[in-house]
Amino acid sequence: MAEVKLVGVNKFYGGQQALYDVSLDIADGEFAVFVGPSGCGKSTLLRSIAGLESISGGVISIGGRDVSGLAPSERDVAMVFQSYALYPHMTVRENMDFGMKINGFTQADRDRRIAEAARVLQLEPYMDRKPAHLSGGQRQRVAIGRAIVKQPKVFLFDEPLSNLDAKLRVQMRVELEALHSELKATMIYVTHDQVEAMTMADKIVVLQAGRIEQVGSPMELYHRPRTEFVAGFIGAPSMNFLDIRSVGGRITCGEAVIGTAAPVPGAVRLGIRPEHTGLTAPGAGEMDGTVVLRETLGGDAYLYVRTAAGQVVVRADGDTALNHGDTVGLSMPANRLHLFGADGVTLSSGGVAV
Repeated sequence: MAEVKLVGVNKFYGGQQALYDVSLDIADGEFAVFVGPSGCGKSTLLRSIAGLESISGGVISIGGRDVSGLAPSERDVAMVFQSYALYPHMTVRENMDFGMKINGFTQADRDRRIAEAARVLQLEPYMDRKPAHLSGGQRQRVAIGRAIVKQPKVFLFDEPLSNLDAKLRVQMRVELEALHSELKATMIYVTHDQVEAMTMADKIVVLQAGRIEQVGSPMELYHRPRTEFVAGFIGAPSMNFLDIRSVGGRITCGEAVIGTAAPVPGAVRLGIRPEHTGLTAPGAGEMDGTVVLRETLGGDAYLYVRTAAGQVVVRADGDTALNHGDTVGLSMPANRLHLFGADGVTLSSGGVAV
């Protein structure tokens, strides 16, 4: 397998710039996930690595070899698409065999590679079926198998699970993690689903408007986001954000005093995650509020609390008796607070300056 290195990659569509000086290192055997909102450039970046999009500037190298100007077939990568892209008139075996056959692989080599891919993906019972007689998850496994038999240096996945239902997405996510552990291959995966990113990635690359906002491990991004954008994008439900002021050596939020946190020069916004916001009796926390909505999800309940400073979402036990109209207190531990400047850059996380 191989490392992937991008240096100063730019991409223009006419006068519209889609990627801005993207530089990134993905280690050999690493599972890297590109995340970001629609239109952020994550699929463009993946397609540029694959060679399906030409870049306007910069260098892309795979395994130490500059592939910037090479055709997709010369880059030693395999791509798995959202749409599966299977040949409907071919069986599973024929779909996996086709690329190798036209590229002159021997019959023995083709049979060996197909058998190994079928074993890894648990496709042995379905090898003589055509795509129309397979479930969505089975079709996606065939698409992955077609990539595996190529034995590429890098696997590229473009939102491969987005066409599957919720239960099947979870199952396929687990299977992809197991596949990565077995193959120990370099994998780059694009998704808009940050749950997929948090559970699968060794490294997450957060993109916004064609630029990299932050690169790091899932928990690094969760605990130490570099910007308000990353803080709000990583985590579900999203982080709570409230406007703040520093008055007399204390942080105030509306009329409430956040007594647990020390002021940081330039901080104008406070962030705290729903799972880190505590519930207290009225008057016992940093601020009081009224529950305006309750969402119960089995073991968890999400309470939407209206305060004088704005709405705050709190994760509570699913069995909580609190409901619409109840008055509650909210506690905000200093080691769970994030403070942001007017430019959206993080100034402190968990009480530690960045």
